[in-house]
Amino acid sequence: MKCINKFISIALIAILTMSFWGCGKKTETTYQLEATSAAYGLVNAPQEDLIRFFGDDKCITAEDNFGLNQVDSQVAGGGGVFNLSTKEVCYAQNIYDKMYPASTTKILTALVALEYGDLNQMITVSEYAADQDSDSSVANLKAGDVMSLQDLLYGLMLRSGNDAAIAIAEGISGSVEEFAKLMNQKAASLGATHSHFVTPHGLHEDDHYTTIYDMYLITSEAIKNETFVNIISTATYDTSYSTVNGEAKTQTWNNTNHYLLGTSKAPEGFTVVGGKTGTTYEAGYCLVLYSKNSAGQDIISIVYNADCALNLYYLMNELLYTFAEPK
Repeated sequence: MKCINKFISIALIAILTMSFWGCGKKTETTYQLEATSAAYGLVNAPQEDLIRFFGDDKCITAEDNFGLNQVDSQVAGGGGVFNLSTKEVCYAQNIYDKMYPASTTKILTALVALEYGDLNQMITVSEYAADQDSDSSVANLKAGDVMSLQDLLYGLMLRSGNDAAIAIAEGISGSVEEFAKLMNQKAASLGATHSHFVTPHGLHEDDHYTTIYDMYLITSEAIKNETFVNIISTATYDTSYSTVNGEAKTQTWNNTNHYLLGTSKAPEGFTVVGGKTGTTYEAGYCLVLYSKNSAGQDIISIVYNADCALNLYYLMNELLYTFAEPK
């Protein structure tokens, strides 16, 4: 028995040695086991309840469709209602399907800009940023204009300026392509793994897409940032900046969100904090909304690919009234 145990011990040592060294050649690894384990609270954790799991603060459902027969869901391609306070998905219409986000992309653009940029950073608008199509949504910026990142973010989120989006991307990363890498990295880190972003503005690209659920994940992260919430909750903003000739110039930007403009009214008991609109031919009419219900619970509601602006807000109100009020 002792001989057998000795033989087993020798064999185990040999196997372990081969695992680490493999045929006499040392295998290098950049994966820091100790550091990673400690970071997740798995080593020397003071108590088990400190260990966090990815989904423990998320609204999660395995179903991609339910509640459709309770509202006029046929007017849109998809929608979702997420109660952040109760961690519930309250309504789901194609929430895991690939969709085009149009300018709701700018939620992620703002989130990345707030993470990597300095609000006081002065950014010069390039020829490329200023060169937008005549029918494009713009903040009316000209090449050579010098504006703070903070003001550009208002132009991005209120006026939905595609010129502001490119100026932000270039100011932070040097190019749209490099900024898009940050966008995709941020989305992936939030679990939004069924999305791919090519531009900071969301003008149509076949390879620029997301899902309603992914946009909920992105938005729920964005509203944790106080500056982001302050921006999206602003109805009108006055900006002052310098032109290429050093002259002072002012503009007033109005929010494109009908709730903040007062042209649409949310159901009784709801307080609309803000959100982001988006429209292209391929994406249809889109709206990502952050509001609070009568119980003060945080609600993210999303409608994508509505057939017109009127139905966009009509369906959004139906979703809030039917699914977002506390039962």
